Amino acid sequence: MRKPIIAGNWKLNKTITEATNLATQLVEGLGSISDREVIIAPTYTALRRVFDVIEDSPIQLSAQNCYPQTSGAFTGELSPEFLQDAGCQCIIIGHSERRQLMGETDLFINQKVYKTLQAGLKPILCIGETLHERENKQMFDVLSKQIKEGLADLTAEQMATLIIAYEPVWAIGTGKTASSDQAEEAHAFIRRLLKEMFNNEVAGQTRILYGGSVKPDNIDELMAQKDIDGALVGGASLNAEDFIRIVKFKKQIS
Repeated sequence: MRKPIIAGNWKLNKTITEATNLATQLVEGLGSISDREVIIAPTYTALRRVFDVIEDSPIQLSAQNCYPQTSGAFTGELSPEFLQDAGCQCIIIGHSERRQLMGETDLFINQKVYKTLQAGLKPILCIGETLHERENKQMFDVLSKQIKEGLADLTAEQMATLIIAYEPVWAIGTGKTASSDQAEEAHAFIRRLLKEMFNNEVAGQTRILYGGSVKPDNIDELMAQKDIDGALVGGASLNAEDFIRIVKFKKQIS
């Protein structure tokens, strides 16, 4: 059984005060959760203050990005080691906004994945196709390239802590959500690809999250799918009530 993960990506939202207030509400609402993992990713400036709030709770801290060097002349960047020092246990890597707005390549993303693992942190590798790619039947080719290049040269042992987040770009922040069948189709494909690249054990243990306009009213149906192991939540993670409801998704009994 793969333990579900619900992660909240706060993106460029919440000042330090706002972030600590939200974290406090989440600790109050989720402080006793044990059958699923909860991760939140505030902005860099709020990381340490949020860590102080959640330190004694089951909630884990994630950064939204990193740079694949330990230290050096890299103005404006933060390494996995620095993020670990701030209390992070995870790092989101390769989000579509980084790929599209910042021009990050699969090779650069692979370097970040490797460096994050080297630092002892859990990478959350984001992949996903655009609407144009889906409509032109390129979805599987795009996902295959992003996975194969993003995970290049990793061993089966290194895959033990890695998390994958499938986020169709056309569903991020648009209000559109992939249907549960569409999401399951992509997740099942990813799992088959992991089996081909590594082995049955890696394919069976790797947790694959869905991201793309996840809300309280669609989380239960998404989590009923065989290969969906959780969610990477954007806008709804900025509201404590909504995010708590998503974390407390209702398990469907078949």
